[in-house]
Amino acid sequence: MTTSPVDTAAELADTLTRAMKRIRRRTMTRLEPYGITPAQARALRVLAHAPGCEGRETMRLSELADHLHIAPRSATTVVDALEEAGLVERTPDPTDRRAVRVVLTADGRAALERIHQVRHEVAQEYFAPISPSDQDALLQALRTAEAVYEAAPLGGLAR
Repeated sequence: MTTSPVDTAAELADTLTRAMKRIRRRTMTRLEPYGITPAQARALRVLAHAPGCEGRETMRLSELADHLHIAPRSATTVVDALEEAGLVERTPDPTDRRAVRVVLTADGRAALERIHQVRHEVAQEYFAPISPSDQDALLQALRTAEAVYEAAPLGGLAR
């Protein structure tokens, strides 16, 4: 029995979804001892690495919500928890007194290092059975698919 391209694409999507769930679950388990949730880890990474924010480690709360693709109220909840943990602090925006900026603290930068290490370890463990050349090929294929998808009108392919 041969597999049609549609079946292969659907299986690939399902397999990627399962892989991401497993990687996310393992990462979450490894971050638990540090008291960092996946949402908090993502917010810290965005804060430190968002396009246009490199090295600043600060952005408006509304910008953080936009980068996370969540409602501002949800971003406030995440930032509240990060602030309570001492990983970020809120500061007034010098250009708009109605706005608040979120700034990484020294503890926040240290947490980012732990997050990076955990993510690296989990990825290494998950992809270890795949040869480096196959990992490169998979990465290139996914980058190509993502670039084409992003370039399509409305950020997605219409068929």
